[in-house]
Amino acid sequence: MLDPADSFWQAAAPAAYTVIFETTQGAFTLEVHRDWAPRGADRFYNLVRSGFFDDSRFFRVRAGFIAQFGLPGDPAIAPHWVGNTFPDDSVRQSNVRATAAFAMTGPDTRTTQVYINLADNSRLDVQGFAPFGTITSGMDVVDRLYAGYDEAAGGGVRAGNQGRIIAEGNAHLDRDFPLLDRLIRARIAR
Repeated sequence: MLDPADSFWQAAAPAAYTVIFETTQGAFTLEVHRDWAPRGADRFYNLVRSGFFDDSRFFRVRAGFIAQFGLPGDPAIAPHWVGNTFPDDSVRQSNVRATAAFAMTGPDTRTTQVYINLADNSRLDVQGFAPFGTITSGMDVVDRLYAGYDEAAGGGVRAGNQGRIIAEGNAHLDRDFPLLDRLIRARIAR
């Protein structure tokens, strides 16, 4: 199931689906709309249904900007995904507060990292960040995610400061950044 080339990962997402996140701050719900960003919605759907995000950390939380997650807690999983990019979607929705999109370093470089907008970040639209869903309940939970480390725990994808998370996973984050909030489980609502 770890091989991103496996047919499991090629499943198309439903037109709309809801993901419930359980975190150390409480639960929140993300509603995904495939017509907003079909490729992003498909990748996210398959990552969630595989349990990819379970027992990971919100490693980059910048107050008033974004909350980012999507690096696996188990370092044995990371090598399968680091270079497994998928093509961009056109930007059909704006990066306003409570929307979610995949992080990237440039065109066609999205992998597994996702961020939630904590503010109106519509300036990201012109850079090609394509929201695929929006928080429909529990945005107060997202707002409470620990932001005290800012960029120190993992920086952005573009900053290139994620090597230790990829190599050591939760062991590194729990030891060196113990106040990070945990993403306990993400599941598709039935």
